[in-house]
Amino acid sequence: MKKKVVQQKPQHRWKRKVLTLMFVGIFFGGLLFMQTRWYTHVVGLVPLNHHQFLVSQPHVQSPKIAFLFIARNRLPLEMVWDAFFRGGDSKFSIFVHSRPGFLFNQATTRSTYFLNRQVNDSTQVDWGEASMIEAERILLRHALDDPLNDRFVFLSDSCIPLYNFSYTYDYIMSTSTSFVDSFADTKEGRYNPKMHPVIPVHNWRKGSQWVVLTRKHARIVVDDETVLPMFQQYCKVTHYKVHGL
Repeated sequence: MKKKVVQQKPQHRWKRKVLTLMFVGIFFGGLLFMQTRWYTHVVGLVPLNHHQFLVSQPHVQSPKIAFLFIARNRLPLEMVWDAFFRGGDSKFSIFVHSRPGFLFNQATTRSTYFLNRQVNDSTQVDWGEASMIEAERILLRHALDDPLNDRFVFLSDSCIPLYNFSYTYDYIMSTSTSFVDSFADTKEGRYNPKMHPVIPVHNWRKGSQWVVLTRKHARIVVDDETVLPMFQQYCKVTHYKVHGL
């Protein structure tokens, strides 16, 4: 006996195809939606329409150290500093106070870091007098014009770095304090009694001028109109010749 073959109706086959296509469409649609959500979460994108544009976030610059050199003329150890600054990227700035009229150009310096870095309002510095303080104030005024300068380091033409830039930068920036060394002066001849009461004797200290200042303290030095006039008037070489150092 032959088996009777039952043929499917065309309508049933059409419904099955439509149902299959719907499931496939839902599957790929869901997969695409999940992939888009994941990509948006990871990359940090937001859906944009044709009226919107991608706007890059502004680059946050690191605070800088201002290296303030006080020199007579040339910097004899400039190439040591040249090697030091190569690792600094954009985390430093340089200012040089030299004698009036001296320029750091290709004839006077081999380091590109010092080219045209001299201040244009330098003053004549005399040993043992307050002109050295004024030279430091001039350097600070120029360095403070850059809002990114956050630490201010005074250096002479005979100073050299003992560590690389990265270590020096991290060390100085690791604290919010200035680096200032001072101690009580035991030699009475250094203090001029005429400075009293603006500078009383119990506030008289001796210390190195090669300090590191925070921006706050640098601004205090520049804005001072009380202490500096006392030094300019009474701290002179003639006083030390009479009373000794």
